Amino acid sequence: MKPIVVIPAYNEATRIAAVIRGARQYVPDVLVVVDGATDGTAHIARDAGARVIVHPENCGAGAATMTGIEAARRLGYDTVITVDADGQHATADIPRLLEAVVSQKADLVVANRFGRRNNIPLIRRIANGLGNFVTFAVTGVYLPDTQCGFKVFGPKALAEVDLRMSGFEFCTEVIREAARRRWKIVSLPSKVVYSEYTLAKGQSFASGLQTACKILLRTFLR
Repeated sequence: MKPIVVIPAYNEATRIAAVIRGARQYVPDVLVVVDGATDGTAHIARDAGARVIVHPENCGAGAATMTGIEAARRLGYDTVITVDADGQHATADIPRLLEAVVSQKADLVVANRFGRRNNIPLIRRIANGLGNFVTFAVTGVYLPDTQCGFKVFGPKALAEVDLRMSGFEFCTEVIREAARRRWKIVSLPSKVVYSEYTLAKGQSFASGLQTACKILLRTFLR
């Protein structure tokens, strides 16, 4: 296998180097998609040893993820691990998630932040529950943490995925792609670390509702 870590990043100059270093302990090749950042994220990512693609404007997490996936395909990689740039995910979990693809048990692995005794704020639990409900309504697939950005796309999923939603709603779109294309999906528990910084960077309850409305609207207009 030839894996690469893809990290969508927006104004993460204070965190991106540590995330890259953590990922490179397990996968040497890292690609950072700098999504219209106005700080030094791109420069710091290059100095940390990552490949860097820059969006001149902020296009959204979904658009940045798809840019990274498309670049990985063109560069000849057959597996993509996506990790958030704010440092909330434990990169030490990469080998365990990757093993589910290596052993051919999964085409898509989605980390489950609720599968361990993680200190997850109540508002995040409620927002995630809403995301899981909307995802199930749209796709017929239930997973305990559909909105987690920590994923592994195996060779089949990487070759076939085609994301059209540019914002956080892309997480549900990934599950819809999996259901439509009949990928094997595995959910595995993963460590997550929340701080004031990561809570501020992620989806709020209000933005979660907005995301849910976008998903439902797009589904009914298909």
